[in-house]
Amino acid sequence: MQKKHSLKTHLKFLIPSLLGIFFFMTPVKVNGDFTIPIAVLAGFVEDGLGDYLSLIMMFIIVLTAFLTIVIKFVPKHILKFMPFVRNLFNVNLFWTVTRIVAAVFAVMVYFELGSEAIYSEDTGGLLLDGLLHTLFAVFLFAGLFLPLLMDFGLLDLFGTFMTRVMRPLFRLPGRASVDSLASWVGDGTIGVLLTSKQYEEGHYTKRESVIIGTTFSVVSITFTLVIIETVGLESMFIPFYLTVILAGVVAALIMPRIPPLSRMANTYAEDVEPQADEKIPEGYNLITYGYKKALDRAEKEESFVKFFKRGGQNILDMWMGVAPIVMAFGLIALMLAEFTPLFQWLGMPFIPLLELMQVPYAKEASETILIGFADMFLPSIIGSSIESEMTRFIIAALSVTQLIYMSEVGGVLLGSKIPVKFIDLVIIFLLRTLITLPIIVGVAHLLF
Repeated sequence: MQKKHSLKTHLKFLIPSLLGIFFFMTPVKVNGDFTIPIAVLAGFVEDGLGDYLSLIMMFIIVLTAFLTIVIKFVPKHILKFMPFVRNLFNVNLFWTVTRIVAAVFAVMVYFELGSEAIYSEDTGGLLLDGLLHTLFAVFLFAGLFLPLLMDFGLLDLFGTFMTRVMRPLFRLPGRASVDSLASWVGDGTIGVLLTSKQYEEGHYTKRESVIIGTTFSVVSITFTLVIIETVGLESMFIPFYLTVILAGVVAALIMPRIPPLSRMANTYAEDVEPQADEKIPEGYNLITYGYKKALDRAEKEESFVKFFKRGGQNILDMWMGVAPIVMAFGLIALMLAEFTPLFQWLGMPFIPLLELMQVPYAKEASETILIGFADMFLPSIIGSSIESEMTRFIIAALSVTQLIYMSEVGGVLLGSKIPVKFIDLVIIFLLRTLITLPIIVGVAHLLF
C-alpha cells in the first residue's frame, strides 16, 4: 500500500528544491553578462569587504592550523561527542603539516616577511589578495544554500530517474547517480566519502567503487564558478559548465571500458553481503517511485535551525578545509612555476599536440596541463595571465575534467576504503587529460 504524504511534505520538497535550482543552476543577466545568483551574491560580499578579506583569510588559515594542533591533545572520548570538529580538525600528520605550512605562508604574505618570491603579486599575493577573496565569498553562500539541493529530496528524485541510464552507459548501479550528483552540487570529496561507505556496505563492487570515485567525483558547481572567475571569464559560466559536463560524460563512457578500470575485480568487499537491488517496488513506476523517495527524504527535515546549522558547517568545512590547501600547495607550485623550469619541462610533450589543435599560446598552456594533478586550482591560477580568452577557457575546463588532484579528491580516495592505488590515479589522470582535451578544444573553437 502506497504511503500518503501531506501537502506540507510536498511543499517541503518542492520549495527548497526549486530554490536550490534557482541559486545554483539558473542563469541570470547582470550588467550584460550571464552568471548564476550565487555568484552575484558573492560579488556583493567581495565588493563590500574589499581589502579586509586578505586579513580575514589569513586569520582563517592560521586559526585552522592552531585548532588542528590543539585537537591532537583532546582525549578521544571527548571527540566522540564532537563529530564535526573531529572530522574537520583531527587530520593525519601530512595534512597537519600542510595546514601549519599554509599558516606560515599566509602570515609571511600578509605582512610581506621573508623572500619576495613568497609574497610577490605573482605568487603569494595572487593567492591571498585574489583567489582566496573569491573562495571566501563563493563558499559563504554556496555552503549556506547547499542543503537546498542535497537534503530535501532532489538528489533522491534524480537518483531514481537515472537507474535506467547508469548501468548500460557507465556499467554502474543507478544509485551511483546520487553520488555523482552529490559531487556536482556539493563537493568531489562528498562523492568519494559516499562511495566509500556504499562500498563498505556492499552496494558497490570494487570495480564500481573505483569507477565512481575516479569518474564521477566531479568538482562542484561552486568550485567551477571559482575557477572560471579566476581566469576572468565568469560571463561564460554557462557554456563553460556545459563544456565540462560534455567532456566529463564522454570520459565517463570511455574510462570504465579501458584499463586500469576495466581490469579491476568486479567483486564485493570481503566479509560483506552484497546489497545491490535496483528493483522498483510493485505499484510504482520510475517517476512515482522517484517522487516517493524524494518526499520520504523531505519528510525527515523538521527544523530550520538544523538547516542553517548544516549550512554553517558547510561554510566552515569549505573555508578551513580548502583555503589552507590552496595556500600551501598553491604557493609552492606558483613559486616552482615562476622561478624554475619544472613545469615547462613537464609540459613540453604537449606543445606539438596543442599546436596541432591550433590552441593560442600553446607553450604557455602546456605548462598548466600536468600541474593540475597537484591541485585543481593551480592551472587556472598560472594560466590566468595568458592573453588569449580561448586558451584560458581551455585551461579552466581541462583542470575540472581531469578530476584527480592530490590536494583533495586524490588524497581522499587514497585515504578511503575504495581499493585504488597511487599509480592507478596517475594513469587515470593522464587518460582523462588525453580524452577530454580534444573535446574541450573543439568546443572552444566554436565559442571563440
